[in-house]
Amino acid sequence: MPDLITGYRAPNGRTRGPNGHLLIGGKPVLEVDGLKTQFNTQDGTVHAVNGISFDLHEGEFLGVVGESGSGKSVSMMSLLKLIPMPPGEVVDGTVTFDEKDLLQIDVDTLRKVRGGEVGFIFQDPMTSLNPVLTIGNQITESLDLHTKLSKKEMNTRALELLELVGLPDAKQRLKSYPHELSGGMRQRVMIAMALACEPKVIIADEPTTALDVTIQAQIIEIVRDLRAKLGTALIWITHDLGVVAGLADRVLVMYAGRIVEEAPVRELYANPQHPYTQGLLASVPRLDQKGQALSSIEGQPPSMYSAPTSCSFAPRCPHAFERCWNELPEQRVRFPGHKSACFLDFENGEPIK
Repeated sequence: MPDLITGYRAPNGRTRGPNGHLLIGGKPVLEVDGLKTQFNTQDGTVHAVNGISFDLHEGEFLGVVGESGSGKSVSMMSLLKLIPMPPGEVVDGTVTFDEKDLLQIDVDTLRKVRGGEVGFIFQDPMTSLNPVLTIGNQITESLDLHTKLSKKEMNTRALELLELVGLPDAKQRLKSYPHELSGGMRQRVMIAMALACEPKVIIADEPTTALDVTIQAQIIEIVRDLRAKLGTALIWITHDLGVVAGLADRVLVMYAGRIVEEAPVRELYANPQHPYTQGLLASVPRLDQKGQALSSIEGQPPSMYSAPTSCSFAPRCPHAFERCWNELPEQRVRFPGHKSACFLDFENGEPIK
């Protein structure tokens, strides 16, 4: 079926709009409903994720943004039970993937999903890669666990993957150890490992944070190319709103363990409907505002030792009124595909009834 707007058919067969972003439709490949995660500490229970719900479609690029401590990484690691348990605990919710609830299946079945059908790219490749195994061994280990390839086929596949992610001297690097590679090379290896078994979904946890700007740009370009070639659905966790603008189809904005806004990427940037999203966008340096002072969000994030019963952003919000302090806002549809958890209607400047 040709694209309804541009007549352009995406390389993976999915329909894309005029900016190249995916037009969402069809059955989700991943559905999350009411996910709650807590950490039991000596000082009390940390309510890290407080009932988030979202879905992910085949071939979609979903950006997840928010400041440190907003629950981005914990929520996505909770999907595969990758948080340390204890002290962590997923206390509620469902994560439906391939008609299975990942929170209810046994450990052996979950291990087959991890790395096989769902890949994970961690933030720091130096601590994620095994320092005493060669790069080749680490890639073939995943293939051995999740596929029925012969040893020769696994070695061939490992080389193909390193070439796919643009690692220089790929054949030689199969024999290298992680400490012999640069940060950018190690991140390429992590991407190759995530792609090894051709997963339906890849979760990338701030994969460019520890890299310099030049290498960041190279990694982002690799992801952009691979996404076009393979059509894998991708969840990208980041602080960088610029990366999200250039890559994502849809964006989730998280604050205090909740999703406060969800929208297609262009709609979110052009018409943000939550004060926190507005604050994040206003704090991004812009070339057309040279010489102007950078904007910031006043105040501090809330304590997570108690579950939210009102709007967590109210103490920092310039628009807060009485209802914000007494009631927990749920996400409401503001425009098609655009939801916001705020009691204020920014179009009319009036409280929502």
